[in-house]
Amino acid sequence: MTVTTTPLVLGAMTFGTRLDDEASFALLDRFVERGGEWIDTADCYAFWESADGRGGASETVLGRWLAARPGMRERVRLSTKVGAEPLWAGSWPEHRAGLSRRAIHDAFRGSLSRLGVDSVDLLWLHQEDRQTPIEETVDALQELVERGEVRRVGASNHPAWRVERARRHASASGALPIDALQLNATYLRARPGVRPAGVVHPFGLLSDEQRDIAREHRMEIWAYTPLLGGAYDDPEKEIDPVYDHPGNARRLEALDEVARDTGATRGQVVLAWLVSQGIRPILGGSRLHQLDAALDGVALELTAAQLERLDVEG
Repeated sequence: MTVTTTPLVLGAMTFGTRLDDEASFALLDRFVERGGEWIDTADCYAFWESADGRGGASETVLGRWLAARPGMRERVRLSTKVGAEPLWAGSWPEHRAGLSRRAIHDAFRGSLSRLGVDSVDLLWLHQEDRQTPIEETVDALQELVERGEVRRVGASNHPAWRVERARRHASASGALPIDALQLNATYLRARPGVRPAGVVHPFGLLSDEQRDIAREHRMEIWAYTPLLGGAYDDPEKEIDPVYDHPGNARRLEALDEVARDTGATRGQVVLAWLVSQGIRPILGGSRLHQLDAALDGVALELTAAQLERLDVEG
């Protein structure tokens, strides 16, 4: 039986901290069983949950899973990030690894070792580093590309102008350009000038400008925290007050209407809507039923009329 590839990305942020090997392996196995390809992690995950205040646990668990599943590396695509690991416990965000040439090479060697692989499919710049010229960062990434250790490069939590500068330098120097952005995105829209809880980066919330540059250069957009931590469907979880405005009241009405029409949950409709916008959602769920529901959500095909209903001012 052929399994259809899913656009959903499995986020591995809590593997090794909130989730032990057994729970992590179960999610990974189910994800691949149902057509999952992309697994997203970072060298700093999850320093805020770890006993020593440092990251690396998520990559380590993924490395153990790959070692325990011969042939699995050929079936999945790995993305990890560099730049946001604290220099020492408790030093973030003032003192973090950053994106200098030395920092990138040192961090990436650690990632490959923990993952137990010789290359990754996508390496993200986790958050911008104004102390390092973006040209130095691009050149460092290109060295990894030329060694065959990195297949694609992306930028997470970067302003559009720095992405454009990086791409311009890559074009001029013959380097591989950034072709993906990872940002916070969902169906509801935050009030202007404020960020939802958990979006700690100044340029972490998907903006119209970032959408525009992605469209101009045909870059992928990956969305983290698309389900608001489960608040769309869990009555015990409050939707962040930054989304409390009349525009979103209309969007929630539309979301409820489409959910009734399709027999899906609010969250599943949100995932289907993101996919319809060309956005690849990242699921950070910790339970199998959450993963199954999300996989069903991204497979949901919304009609033109339903998409039009969802396209209300917010």
